[in-house]
Amino acid sequence: MIDLSNKLRPTSLDTFVGQSHIIGKEKALYKLIKQKEIPHLFFYGKPGTGKTTLAKIIAREINTDYYYFNATSIKVEDLRKVFDKYKGSLIKPLIFIDEVHRLSKNQQEVLLPIMENYDAIIIGASTENPFFTLTSAIRSRAFLYEFKAFTKEEMNKILYIALKDIDITLTNEAKEYLITSSSGDARAMLTLLNFAYKVSKDIDLTLLKELRENVIGDGVSSSDTHYDLASAMIKSLRGSNIDAALYYMSRLINGGESVDFITRRLVIFASEDIGNANPNALNLAVNTMIACNKIGYPESRIILSQCAIYLASSPKSNSAYKAVNKALQQIKDGKILDIPKHLDSQHIGYLYPHDFGGYVEQKYLKEDLNLYNNSNIGFEKTLNDWLDKIKNKKED
Repeated sequence: MIDLSNKLRPTSLDTFVGQSHIIGKEKALYKLIKQKEIPHLFFYGKPGTGKTTLAKIIAREINTDYYYFNATSIKVEDLRKVFDKYKGSLIKPLIFIDEVHRLSKNQQEVLLPIMENYDAIIIGASTENPFFTLTSAIRSRAFLYEFKAFTKEEMNKILYIALKDIDITLTNEAKEYLITSSSGDARAMLTLLNFAYKVSKDIDLTLLKELRENVIGDGVSSSDTHYDLASAMIKSLRGSNIDAALYYMSRLINGGESVDFITRRLVIFASEDIGNANPNALNLAVNTMIACNKIGYPESRIILSQCAIYLASSPKSNSAYKAVNKALQQIKDGKILDIPKHLDSQHIGYLYPHDFGGYVEQKYLKEDLNLYNNSNIGFEKTLNDWLDKIKNKKED
């Protein structure tokens, strides 16, 4: 029986569907591939969008040896064996590393001299943006490209090619479901078609739904949905709309989004948008992150729900967020103030507040900067009161 995913895998740039923003015929990368001048590359994006396929096409285009590794199981000695094999050779092998965001610092250090000397072409791929997990030294020697989910038109084109030379009867409803339920993942679409074909040459909607009851979630890595859903969730939390926040969060969960991705954003939100208006929000968000990463799905959905409801219901203040941004901006603009002598490491002339009942007037900055403006919302009002009491000020 035919395996459509492998049968239809493109073998040249001309037959590759999608990612025209990267390898359209007028794009720089396309021209470099045709000139056989291949830089080190890192691809990231949703599964089934052609990352591995393009790496294989590049190896074929430049007629070089191709090696596949997965960062979850890669061993440094295995990499060294490949590099040693080509030492002194005119051949530059193409090393493809999947799940590249999981490379350890030690593994990246092994790649660095190879990339620096261009002894091999390194291409990495990931469903997650590897920018923050790759060292700056690695990033400076490579180009990073995002692979977008296939559009409906591109999925139609791939399906047309798949059906072209195969004896299959496909209803209009089945065709629509094949495309829409795959959420821009061509491999998922062809896998569903392939196994439906193993059951029957006459494929209808009922058969497809027996194999795939639900639409593949769109929470993972598609630029059109991954960050848009996260953005919608945060904006709903900021707007204190519990139902909307839960809905968008559930879309992420249903899409297979990692608890790490969701909880990181909840923690950031708790500090950026709630801050000291309710300091406990940050505690709850951090505990949610710890608990969810220990427990995982499906139970983590309950903890995430509890946290989201709490954050949406909390008073909001971005005073801390604005204050640190203002401080950083002033520093970037060149405001570098000398440290007053009594505050430096010599302590000469420093007045120890505890010797004065907890507070004593003294200069901490060479000039007033007015960075922090208390919003007087929620617990921030209490902090204001505390400061007044500490400084022996009377309320009006």
